[in-house]
Amino acid sequence: MVYADAEGNIFEDTNFEAVGRSGYNVYPLTPEDFIELPFGSDLFTLPGRRPYGLSVETGEMECHEDIQAVASLNAPAYTQLYSAAFGTDEQDAPTLPLYAYTAVGWYDGKFYTTAVRIDADERQDLENFDREHIWEVTRKRLEEHPNNRLVQHLGNNCSLKYCCPAARNFFMGRWEAPIPVSPACNSNCLGCISFQPEEHELTSPQDRLDFIPTVAEIVEYTLPHLMNAERPIISFGQGCEGEPLLVWQTIRDVIIELRKHTKRGIINLNTNGSKPKAVEELMKVGLDSIRVSTNSLRKNIYEAYYLPNNYKFEDIVESARIVRQYGGWASINYFTFPGMTDHPEEYEALRNFIKHTDISMIQWRNFNIDPDWYLGKIGVAELPEGMGVRTVLDKIREEFPHVAYGYFNPPQEVQEEYNKLRTLS
Repeated sequence: MVYADAEGNIFEDTNFEAVGRSGYNVYPLTPEDFIELPFGSDLFTLPGRRPYGLSVETGEMECHEDIQAVASLNAPAYTQLYSAAFGTDEQDAPTLPLYAYTAVGWYDGKFYTTAVRIDADERQDLENFDREHIWEVTRKRLEEHPNNRLVQHLGNNCSLKYCCPAARNFFMGRWEAPIPVSPACNSNCLGCISFQPEEHELTSPQDRLDFIPTVAEIVEYTLPHLMNAERPIISFGQGCEGEPLLVWQTIRDVIIELRKHTKRGIINLNTNGSKPKAVEELMKVGLDSIRVSTNSLRKNIYEAYYLPNNYKFEDIVESARIVRQYGGWASINYFTFPGMTDHPEEYEALRNFIKHTDISMIQWRNFNIDPDWYLGKIGVAELPEGMGVRTVLDKIREEFPHVAYGYFNPPQEVQEEYNKLRTLS
């Protein structure tokens, strides 16, 4: 078990084993639950939260007083299996910021965490980002596009201020390039990372885009990226904006213009999937793939978190189905939350969703949110024992071997490989 003192110093306690949390329940762990903490991960101390540990002497679960719990924020491409286990002093436990809090322990001189690598793609591995080089190429590109508001936003805010891996990859001329387009949104997500109302007592980690870019501004930098980058993808819909489907006509015109000049690369849309008819219009002009974000495939859980305006849960299902109907690649950005993702009812909902939509991929991304705050906000006071995130991963893969697993939007080569396997199966 690891814990922190009031100053944030982290220690191990060899009298107790690390344990994990799923929903409201705390569980003992096995060596198979752990991997060495991936390079690029962070450690957090959790104020007002007391760590649980399993006593080596008595075999009993104990919650410790006067020390702080510790959690890991794992590097991208890793999906958590258990959350950090803690008890809360309600009067002295501020709402945690918007990160994922994974169980972490110490063994033989190293930190370990409860996670699996779900995507082999190295596009966001920290060792691939040299700060001095990023600064150099970002400043150079900003000088080349002095009047392009979107390039300036991506450079000054996303790359240099927020250290966004997608923006940085764009400036380094490789892989997936972001295209934020919409300052407005038709969801009111509890864990929105670009806008938080004051009553939530949360701070958004980044500022939202405050303009709608023109077709010319978008094409100016995305066309060269599609034509020249390694494994190129361009993606509408980013964390620094609202919902891109609210400006779907702009997206349509961009796709038409880009495909006049090149068929290379993937044009992708990250979205809440709220406008199926708009999605269909985009598929008609050449959209290649879509990623629909969701915390749950149960209508009541989804709507309690997204608080949708002028759309309903059934619309996101229809958007995914339409993309597959047109032969496109349809993914879900599935916010993985131990205790909820592996809830027996959620597992059945996921199975039914796959059968109905024929989705291509599940991106098992960790849910960045305070677990107690989230469960309270969506009105979940009790939870049964979960199936286990690893069990869900295994059972879905066994039943639906044609559905790809990942963390990132796949490039054209990967999509083509999986589509061949799908045809064979």
